[in-house]
Amino acid sequence: MSGILYIVGTPIGNMEDITLRQLRILKEVDFICAEDTRVTIKLLNRCEIKNELVSFHEHSSRNDAQRIIDRILSGQNCGIVTDAGMPCISDPGEVLVRMCIENGIDVKVVPGPTAVASAAALSGMNVRRFTFEGFIPVSGKERRERLELLKNETAVMIFYEAPHKLRNTLADMAEYFGGERRIALCRELTKIHEEVLRFTLADSLKYYESTEPRGEYVIVLEGKRPESAVKPDIEKALEQVRRLVGMGEKPTDACKAVAKETGFRKSELYSAL
Repeated sequence: MSGILYIVGTPIGNMEDITLRQLRILKEVDFICAEDTRVTIKLLNRCEIKNELVSFHEHSSRNDAQRIIDRILSGQNCGIVTDAGMPCISDPGEVLVRMCIENGIDVKVVPGPTAVASAAALSGMNVRRFTFEGFIPVSGKERRERLELLKNETAVMIFYEAPHKLRNTLADMAEYFGGERRIALCRELTKIHEEVLRFTLADSLKYYESTEPRGEYVIVLEGKRPESAVKPDIEKALEQVRRLVGMGEKPTDACKAVAKETGFRKSELYSAL
């Protein structure tokens, strides 16, 4: 009889958020798969859990995954964790879950904190509908295609972002979604320096011109509202563009400035101009 794969959530920052069930399962399983064993060993040592750790991350091979599956098929129980939060969501562990399902292995969840749900609750937005987008693709074409796809999304969108990429991401979001979209930037959730900043996209860009992004971010972005609520008539927007051009601004700079204020895309205004 095969064993069980347990998807075990772990704290996203504050170690007091670990549950009694999580502690019990991590002690009882035969081995634990971790995204980064150096991170997980700190949690296990703190909780006095002595158990075998097996590394499984985004660079692990299919053979690495198969060895884990073979151990579960032989009757061993496995717990899978990520560095923080719920594993198998934008996480290498999803590969093991699929392989377990393919092999008829029972998979159970031991839930814990998630940065997605925590940020959604803190945002102050209407999150009856939201879409989790994880990290935006880094490469130019993929990135543009993803943002173009999401431009007309009406549900709240939630993203993860690293501090060194935050400014570029906010700039691209303002370009595609317009500067008036509301945004909540949730930083270092549950940790000592937890912070939630609520801006428009345009104001977030101004803020981070003089403030260095620090810590891991969860971005909660307002979905598209009805056209009448977010966009004035394009002719009125073009009047603003022409006024700036008449004052000596370059057309591209004028379109960019007005796009941040009106919700039109810079390229949309430039084409109309």
